[in-house]
Amino acid sequence: MTPVLYVRVILCLCLTGFLPFIKAQATTIVTLSPHLTEWVYSLGQQEQLLAVSAHSDYPLQAAKLPVVADYNGVDIKAIVRLNPDLILAWDGGNKPQDIARLKALGFNVFLSSPRKPADISREIRRLGTQLGVSDAAEAVTRPFDEGLEGLQEQYQQRPFTKVFYYMWAQPLMTIGSAAWANSLLSVCGADTVFSDSPVVYPQVSIQEVIRRQPSFIIAASGRPLSAEKAFWDSHRSVLDTPLIQVNPDITSRFTLRLLPELTRICEALHPA
Repeated sequence: MTPVLYVRVILCLCLTGFLPFIKAQATTIVTLSPHLTEWVYSLGQQEQLLAVSAHSDYPLQAAKLPVVADYNGVDIKAIVRLNPDLILAWDGGNKPQDIARLKALGFNVFLSSPRKPADISREIRRLGTQLGVSDAAEAVTRPFDEGLEGLQEQYQQRPFTKVFYYMWAQPLMTIGSAAWANSLLSVCGADTVFSDSPVVYPQVSIQEVIRRQPSFIIAASGRPLSAEKAFWDSHRSVLDTPLIQVNPDITSRFTLRLLPELTRICEALHPA
């Protein structure tokens, strides 16, 4: 085929919408956040993974892969040695200067930036398109979308329940209206009791929590439930509020595993 004819064929395919069948997809991948590692497994592309971020522990096989990113930043030199076709980064979690450096070095960087639960499936489908597995992405995200829509339909018409949601007890750290966890509460017809905070993750006092009298307390904690109950026991005379514990490894990660945990939260906030 002559170069001129080749260009004409490509132009024709572009105009008719058949260009996706010409695959120039990524084949090797590095992930810089645990949720992105999990997305690769959800799409069945784990064989393409060269390295992952710290705390990429689900599924368990992911923990055996080399680590090239952690809280301190990205190991640029290690990634250069690996020379992946695609780097999956978290816009809002990874350092902006690290992302900028990787782009400047010529790497293809896929940016993830979920703000609400519906963004999880939307971004997985976008990744699936880039990896050439759109059908797989559609198949794994459809049940999530349907379940999420079902929860919203079930709970959006109810009066909003005020919730005190906290991640740490000492210091006592909660969420403002713009926090990811509050988008989860919103699905359940609930809202953080500190929705007026100008800070996304404010540090508050127990006295302030008592003053606001939330209807529920949610502890996003890996500590035993007995430890969380003991923390509040001395205040029960003035704050007799049900305590719910959630798994922070699920609620704080933007993955398809969120749906069952979110369903449990909604049911706990609106008992039959």
